[in-house]
Amino acid sequence: MAEPHIAGQCPPTGLQPKSEAHVTCLAPEDWDADNEEKARRITEEDLQRSHKQNHRGIILLWLAWQSTGVIYGDIGTSPLYVYSSTFSSQPSWDDLVGALSIIIWSLTLIVTVKYCFIVLAADDDGQGGTFALYSLLARYANIVPRDPNKSGMVHLSRHKTSDLRFDGRTFRSFIEGSRASKALLKLFGVLGVSMVMADGMLTPAQSVLGAIQGIKVVDPDLGTNTIVGVSCAILVCLFMIQPFGTSKVGTAFAPIVIVWLLFNLCSGIYNLAIHDYTVLKAFSPYFAFQYLVRNGEDGWKSLGGLLLAFTGVEALFADIGAFGARAVKLSWFCLAYPCLLIAYAGQAAYISTDSTETAFTNPFFYTVPPGSFYFSMVIAVLAAIVASQAMITSSFQLLSQIMRLSYFPHIKTVHTSRKFHEQVYMPIANWLLMIGTVIVTAVYNNTTSLGNAYGVCVIITTFITTCMVSFVAIIVWKLPSPVVLFFFLVFGALDGAYISSVLLKVPDGAWFSLVLAVILGSVFVLWRWGKERQWAAEGMENVTASRLFRVSSPPSSVSEALTTSLSADFGGGNVTTAPGLGIFFDKIGAGFDVVPKVFTQFVRKFHSRPEVVVFFHLRTLPIPTVPMGERFILTRVHQLKSCYHITLRHGYTDEVLTSDLRQVIVEQLNDFVARTGKQAGTPPDQSNSIQQELRQLSSAGQSELIYVLGKQMMRPGQSQSNLVRRTCRKIFLEIFLWLRENTRSKLADLKIDPDNLVEVGWVKHI
Repeated sequence: MAEPHIAGQCPPTGLQPKSEAHVTCLAPEDWDADNEEKARRITEEDLQRSHKQNHRGIILLWLAWQSTGVIYGDIGTSPLYVYSSTFSSQPSWDDLVGALSIIIWSLTLIVTVKYCFIVLAADDDGQGGTFALYSLLARYANIVPRDPNKSGMVHLSRHKTSDLRFDGRTFRSFIEGSRASKALLKLFGVLGVSMVMADGMLTPAQSVLGAIQGIKVVDPDLGTNTIVGVSCAILVCLFMIQPFGTSKVGTAFAPIVIVWLLFNLCSGIYNLAIHDYTVLKAFSPYFAFQYLVRNGEDGWKSLGGLLLAFTGVEALFADIGAFGARAVKLSWFCLAYPCLLIAYAGQAAYISTDSTETAFTNPFFYTVPPGSFYFSMVIAVLAAIVASQAMITSSFQLLSQIMRLSYFPHIKTVHTSRKFHEQVYMPIANWLLMIGTVIVTAVYNNTTSLGNAYGVCVIITTFITTCMVSFVAIIVWKLPSPVVLFFFLVFGALDGAYISSVLLKVPDGAWFSLVLAVILGSVFVLWRWGKERQWAAEGMENVTASRLFRVSSPPSSVSEALTTSLSADFGGGNVTTAPGLGIFFDKIGAGFDVVPKVFTQFVRKFHSRPEVVVFFHLRTLPIPTVPMGERFILTRVHQLKSCYHITLRHGYTDEVLTSDLRQVIVEQLNDFVARTGKQAGTPPDQSNSIQQELRQLSSAGQSELIYVLGKQMMRPGQSQSNLVRRTCRKIFLEIFLWLRENTRSKLADLKIDPDNLVEVGWVKHI
């Protein structure tokens, strides 16, 4: 990466050696031009910086260990309830083997082939989930309106039209030109996120209830209230440990999941050896087809229970931002996949010879080897607690993505690892998930009724993923359409079969997850719609210094520019200079001669400006920390005396507003100006102005320091549409503005001393 310019660094020309003995420095005007070019280059490099984690060796094994503790608790605990959710009476051997065959091939085709080999490759710069697929498409096709204030900080990777196949060009042109297709893609992305987050509320309730219900095997008289009470207490404890972070929680939970999966493996091998190893015939897909043909409508309906075998599969994709695709694949192929196959086969072997015809009602606890029940109870409860972690972590990951793309208000985000940059924790989301999960547990109170609500989220998300990956394959991967069509038909048919079955459960409880997803999706869409209205109202309102001020006379050098009054466009009037240093937060960082809106409003209202003005832009990089020598990028603001752009590049663990920030900024500015004065061939008059500038910096550094924040208040504007549309628009805008006013701003995470803070407000009609 090119070395960023620190105040005072003399940039060498491209043809001169960089030795201390011979450095040719530039004239001040060339210094500024070179400095601005370097700043632009660093901005571009920051934009191109990859978020993807491609660790190897010991770090990869550690990540695979963590991913085992987080991701596979959900899909790994499905043996607790799959058979009980599928059969209502003792199944025949043929039906049992047929159901086992469907489980085996679902895990193979949907989880292994589709997700591990295809879907995980469709990440958006290391991020996963359906919204990451939508974001990836938005970078390769013009389908998303963008914030005009941040257009320069959006990394696009659109293929040249000539580089695409004919079918790819046609498809991209169609979706770029069709409002309906753009809306459909947005709906897919939002609905997928909503479904996964609904899973985040249902998964903990389903898995913990499934484990605690196992106590009924020992004590059939155990009451429902006791089971619900214990489950809720466990869930509260689970959410209370989330602040420790994904890395610590995953590392601590991994031994539990590994022991759980290995115990299922051993139990499965034992049952196959002792009871009925012939159920291994289920590895032939023939038995799956025969099961569906033989049972007809009943077999089709049973798919709603069998799909619970791969619930949690969406966590494989949604959580790759925290662990990376390699770690997820490693833990699946080496541990989870073989253990689950043998576990389901072992349960089928026991149930097929069960004379009591009750084992299918609680398949895990009835089929454990003799003498291991109490151990199985403990490890099942622990594994069920861990199972909840998969979707909790996914919820944090997805919320982080949609906030980045302006589909959700900003909420506090805590990075919990210095090593792995996408492991985050969101306090408010955590506590809301806890409250929702406890309520769901108390209302549904058993895994059968909860499973009805649970399955819909899973299969709709996998179908949306199939559709979105097909679009990615055409536009991003540039694959031939026949290959993509084959992929879509195979996996779309699998998803469609499960969806058609599980939708029958809507009246029995699945309506809850759909309503929850619709509510969440409505919030996401409404926020994005409001932001697009805000962007349209703001337009390209960037104001340059030359437009804001009327300069008294043409300056002979940058440092001699005089600003005496506002231009007529901004009300006119003289502008006085107050002693001190003013730091104006520039959220956009739009350009080197562009002034932030907060500065424009400040001088319009007060007809004054600080002696030294700093437009301060914060740029967060996807790394834990930025070395102090690479943090600051400084450029002048032309036509404004003693005014500078400073960009502070920082990592997510760096403390930005330190107690010595004034001293650091003044030192950086002094170094920047002093080096300019040492340029070879600098005229005396410029040297004098530079000395004057240094004196101003020294004076400002010893005077008052103020931080100036902008607070843009918004109000619904007038619309020329008909009464119904006008009324609906006003209602939606009022909801958006209420949400906007009652959520924290991005700068709220900064610890600014209130004694030095000034807020400047203005009204904007949208």
